[in-house]
Amino acid sequence: MMKVIFMGTPDFSVPILEQLIEDKMDVIAVVTQPDRPSGRKKILTPPPVKVEALSRNIPVIQPEKLKGSEELQRIISLEPDIIVTAAFGQLLPPELLTAPKLGCINVHASLLPELRGGAPIHHAIMQGKKETGITIMYMAEKLDAGDIISQVKVEITEQDDVATLHDKLSKAGADLLSRTLPLIAEQSAERIEQNHEEATFAWNIKREEEQIDWSRSQTEIYNQIRGLYPWPVAYTLYRDKTMKILKAEKIEIKHDEDPGVILDKTSNGPIISTGDGAALLITELQPFGKKKMRAADFLRGAGSDMEIGERVGKQNE
Repeated sequence: MMKVIFMGTPDFSVPILEQLIEDKMDVIAVVTQPDRPSGRKKILTPPPVKVEALSRNIPVIQPEKLKGSEELQRIISLEPDIIVTAAFGQLLPPELLTAPKLGCINVHASLLPELRGGAPIHHAIMQGKKETGITIMYMAEKLDAGDIISQVKVEITEQDDVATLHDKLSKAGADLLSRTLPLIAEQSAERIEQNHEEATFAWNIKREEEQIDWSRSQTEIYNQIRGLYPWPVAYTLYRDKTMKILKAEKIEIKHDEDPGVILDKTSNGPIISTGDGAALLITELQPFGKKKMRAADFLRGAGSDMEIGERVGKQNE
């Protein structure tokens, strides 16, 4: 039986850990990030992977930083056959990469060398890609640059957002790992060097990427909104206050107004102009200081005084 140490942190990692257990791998330890404060009350909350591991009576190791830590030496001393990572959140030190006899592998949510980095799901949608996928690769010192073992493609539909694509990719990752680990154990797995010249990057989302620029096209803004939902969420300015835009729909309309103008107030929400002479229907939003709500409810309540012809966004757009 293969001795595995699994390293992962968020919800994405949980089905992959579950698959290892279902496939009768000997998961001797789980390594995850420390518990962090969460929510408005800042309650100390364990990572989802820790919760799953403890429910299975698997020992949990939570280093603040692996490099030079006591936890690193403990992991090496366990002498795993292989280390499997999936959205762990830290780079592995060189001495750990060479410790397991079968190496360290990573389950990454993109078709490498595209979208290396920490937010490949967000960027795949924001860039309007029609497909993405899962790559299982041998880990290297450089981020997401190791040799590819296996890949599977996953379709991105017009209706996908980060949550739906996240779930599809997590399941695809678990399935692909189940098929790939036996090949690694038999030492018959492929090892394909990445074309580093074709590499693109999906860095963690910056605050400025969350703000909607209404001078962009309908499709670009639509992809931005669904590529940031349900976290961290796109936003605009409305009467100089932040308004989060959670969901929108493309509509067939042409106009000659400036970008960011409220063209109409409908029973489903406001229609806002985009920079290509089109528009978006906003269907779910969160006004400053309030809970998220249907845009229709906003127009019937706090937003009943929203005026057609009014501008949203930065006024110099």
